Amino acid sequence: MLRIQIPAHGVPNPRKIQQAVEILHRGGVAAYPTDSCYAIGCAIESKHGVERIFQAKQMALNHRMALICPDLSAASEYVHFSQLAYNLAKRIFPGPYTLVLPATRQVPKLIVDKKQRSAGIRIVSHPVTQALVEGLGRPLLTTTAILPGAVMPCLDADETLEAFGRILDVLIDSESPGDEPSTVIEIQDDQITVLREGVGSIEGIFED
Repeated sequence: MLRIQIPAHGVPNPRKIQQAVEILHRGGVAAYPTDSCYAIGCAIESKHGVERIFQAKQMALNHRMALICPDLSAASEYVHFSQLAYNLAKRIFPGPYTLVLPATRQVPKLIVDKKQRSAGIRIVSHPVTQALVEGLGRPLLTTTAILPGAVMPCLDADETLEAFGRILDVLIDSESPGDEPSTVIEIQDDQITVLREGVGSIEGIFED
């Protein structure tokens, strides 16, 4: 397992980012900071990586992982934006939110909500993770780094290593500013539902 230290401020070192990207290209599992808390994930096509993450977190098969995308243009390949959803996305991204929308056929069946055919997207503001997904060139499947039954997620690299070291191929050691998971908002048929209140504030974000 490779541990890479990258300062959270300023432009992330491209060589170090590339080290992590190469591991993700090979189907590896990574841990990284976000603008909410630490997360674990893999490249979108890494079925083996997804299976390892599901086993480590003891997640049910209907549990959704989100897709970290570099921008809204990239996200539109994986979810359908209504005008309402697009306007909301522009308000909350980049930021500590997950937006659940109808999925396109580009989303792997393994992570799609089977009943509603939906998927969650994230566009993060953390410079390290943003550089990671831009270097990867495709979405990063992601989930909160939290052990089964735990109340608090992993807040730093050491906690994440202790909890998930057995499945990690690379750990990015950097500052994570939040102490809660992302706020999850779902839009179906132009109906807005807050599925989880996390570090992202919902105050005022639904106003026209």
